[in-house]
Amino acid sequence: MGRGPSIAARKGVEDAKRGKLFTKFIREITVAARAGGGDPKTNARLRLVLDKAFAANMTKDTAERAIKRGTGEGGSDHFEEIRYEGYGPGGVAIIVDCMTDNPVRTVAEVRHAFSKHGGNLGTSGAVAYMFARVGQIFFETGGDAALEEKILEAALEAGADDVLSEEGWTEVLCATDSFEAVKQALEAKGLKPVQADVTLRPGTMVDVAGEARESVQKLIDMLEDLDDVQKVYSNADLG
Repeated sequence: MGRGPSIAARKGVEDAKRGKLFTKFIREITVAARAGGGDPKTNARLRLVLDKAFAANMTKDTAERAIKRGTGEGGSDHFEEIRYEGYGPGGVAIIVDCMTDNPVRTVAEVRHAFSKHGGNLGTSGAVAYMFARVGQIFFETGGDAALEEKILEAALEAGADDVLSEEGWTEVLCATDSFEAVKQALEAKGLKPVQADVTLRPGTMVDVAGEARESVQKLIDMLEDLDDVQKVYSNADLG
């Protein structure tokens, strides 16, 4: 995976920008509640997004209003989930997950971002096969071998599939259905992750440099800045 873990972990920390981040959380909470009910104890997807939202200092009142909108108690929402796939400069694969109340607007904005920065919007399934849906938990270890060993032992004992350490970061990978149990087991050992999510992880990373690197970064930044975009995944190694 090259330098992927440290890049992804740092990117996750960077994402703690308020404003638009809260808007994205609110949409995700609303859709999760609509799909699986408003009780996080029985709705794993809702529980996951609430954990992320509260970690970013969202208030309980804000979250509860979003849940009520999703369950129909606080007015209805018309957001739908749409996934777009495409290629960026250098053959980089990109997946864009959106929540929108206007698909025509959203696809136009996503297509514009791709074309502006030398990419191409593809058809459904064009690049999805390059990614696997996994539970992914990052820890900042600073190269502390004892800490890395503690994480390794606790993660494997909890049922994780793999543990990777490099450049001061440790990445724990697990099946999506065991994500919550693995995360809780690690936290019970006093291990606090800097990022924990169910995500799409590329099987291999693509090195990009020079102008291509700059264009890929601008494309990803532009996509992430769109109101309707919830998450952007790529196999670009921008380290």
